[in-house]
Amino acid sequence: MITIRKTDIEAMAQWAREHLPEEACGLIAGHKDGEDKVIDKVFFLTNRDHTAQHFSMDPREQLAAVKEMRLAGLIPLGNWHSHPETPARPSEEDIRLAFDSRASYMILSLMDAQAPVLNSFHVERGQASREELQVL
Repeated sequence: MITIRKTDIEAMAQWAREHLPEEACGLIAGHKDGEDKVIDKVFFLTNRDHTAQHFSMDPREQLAAVKEMRLAGLIPLGNWHSHPETPARPSEEDIRLAFDSRASYMILSLMDAQAPVLNSFHVERGQASREELQVL
């Protein structure tokens, strides 16, 4: 299970809306409680591809985020990105590019601009399975 605050989801949705029509992206960090992941901080990064079909994070921003995580005693838990016009499920490209089986891959759909949908996935050996999400 992954726990995230509603305020973090709202901030992700706002960031994603501000970057339409492009996909927005970022990292998630926090701590583990047994097998569960608790998100303590969401990072908002630049999509260097500037497209609605895919994203790539700015490496300098990624490095700065990881340094900030370490200084705060947090661990990297995965990443997130938006789907401006498609459901909150991984595309074939998302699955192909999911290299870390320990990471959570969160997708925020803006198909319904008034009610964004966030889902999280575990990807391993080319297969994506949905992770349980608890919103506080």
